[in-house]
Amino acid sequence: MYNLVFLKKENDLNKVLKKFKREPRRCSILFISLWDKWCEKLVTDLKESYPEYRERAEPLYVVDSLKMPHSFVIYGTNKTPHLIQLRRDQVVSEDYLPRVYKSLKVNQAS
Repeated sequence: MYNLVFLKKENDLNKVLKKFKREPRRCSILFISLWDKWCEKLVTDLKESYPEYRERAEPLYVVDSLKMPHSFVIYGTNKTPHLIQLRRDQVVSEDYLPRVYKSLKVNQAS
């Protein structure tokens, strides 16, 4: 279960990362480019799978390359979609599209 949070400024992502360092919890960041048809479809599928806010759900921060191009340097993102899952003691990085869908527990509609 995820709560989708679309970040608009690079400062917002910096705040999320600082908060994670202070209070390590589960956190996921999805780097996308909305000009890409695969990323656009992924976002549509995410919105259908997680339409409303759930209190105990993990936040999924969505970072768009058009709004926040410099943020892609943080985790060496050079391919989209790129999912980063931050856990207490590890960082899991995934950029293979079927595995991104599987990690996010979203059905890949045809």
